[in-house]
Amino acid sequence: MSAYEEEMESAGNLGRRLGLSRRQLLAATTGMAAAAAVAAAGPMKSVARAATTGNGPNGILIPPPRRGIILYTVRDAISRDPLSSSLPSGFRAVFEELARIGYAQVEFAGYSQHRNAEGGASLESIEGAKLLRGWLDDNGLVAQGNHGFIPGSWPLSQADLDRFKLHLEIANILGMAHVGTGSDPTGSAYKADWDVAAEKWNALGEIATAAGLKLYTHNHDVAYSFLLDSGPLDDRGRPTRSSGIRRLEYFLQITDPKHVWLEMDIFWAHVAQYKHKTFTAPDGSTQTQVFNPLGVVQAQTKRFPLFHAKDGKINTGTANGYDMVPFGTGDIDYAAFLRGVGAKGYHNPMYEQDTAPGGTANPAQSLQYADLSYQNMSALRG
Repeated sequence: MSAYEEEMESAGNLGRRLGLSRRQLLAATTGMAAAAAVAAAGPMKSVARAATTGNGPNGILIPPPRRGIILYTVRDAISRDPLSSSLPSGFRAVFEELARIGYAQVEFAGYSQHRNAEGGASLESIEGAKLLRGWLDDNGLVAQGNHGFIPGSWPLSQADLDRFKLHLEIANILGMAHVGTGSDPTGSAYKADWDVAAEKWNALGEIATAAGLKLYTHNHDVAYSFLLDSGPLDDRGRPTRSSGIRRLEYFLQITDPKHVWLEMDIFWAHVAQYKHKTFTAPDGSTQTQVFNPLGVVQAQTKRFPLFHAKDGKINTGTANGYDMVPFGTGDIDYAAFLRGVGAKGYHNPMYEQDTAPGGTANPAQSLQYADLSYQNMSALRG
């Protein structure tokens, strides 16, 4: 671990104890003093798969500046009415809490909040972006991406192109390096539709690149199912069998690596490993091919600048094979995955948990899970 990483790690831990953001703490003390204070306090509790044992590698797997969260995880807090709760509500208060926990990065999931929160219901505008940027800067947070608008039209309508360019401008105001979506390029299983989607994404990626941004798509398990690209045709002239290539792997092959990137949701990639194991080959035989999430990333690691660090507890009684749980409390071996992806320090893991909000029974739950998950991200070694 470098001296810088040691300093930031120590500062983040001490800041949580003192109720200060990392930026506030580092302004008040030196990294050596912070490290000494943490050492005196004793070691952090380890969690399942959070640390390695023995004499193997034991470096930090998620450096402090790369620890992020997608705001969808705490969407209940962002949409909460600040006039009816003393809990953090709206973007500004949630940013303050995430910074207090220690997060360095956020990924947006749109720009809406409760209408009574500062700035109003929608901040999807130039002025709204400037307001958000000020709150991010105040709390030492970096905006890393957004699950936002991707045009539905192709060829692009003028209205869709104008709105897409507005989103690129908003992203630049917020200081993002990436802009993307939470949806697949197409929901189709057919090669011809993925060809069209690639043509569209290559064009959108060029526009984003010209604006200084990397365009990415975020995907769930079905994108790693098998492409229908061969064999007998159905009554609509579409193929009914597969050569064994998966949809997203084909998309990676036919899109321009200079203009199109991906964000792997590691949970959903493991669901794909559990669910999508067999395909019907051109000769009609059933073939088995187990998906390897790590292998896909290793083959072209820099096309995956972002990850969703979503953990899962094995539950073969469900269709997906996993239940979502806070980071570091599940069965996905994140130490092995992050140790194996290569390009150390390049990737940006964003904690996500779709099921984090606790509803009226436990309205503080999503932020409590964010705190727990941050601690486990910090403790991850490999």
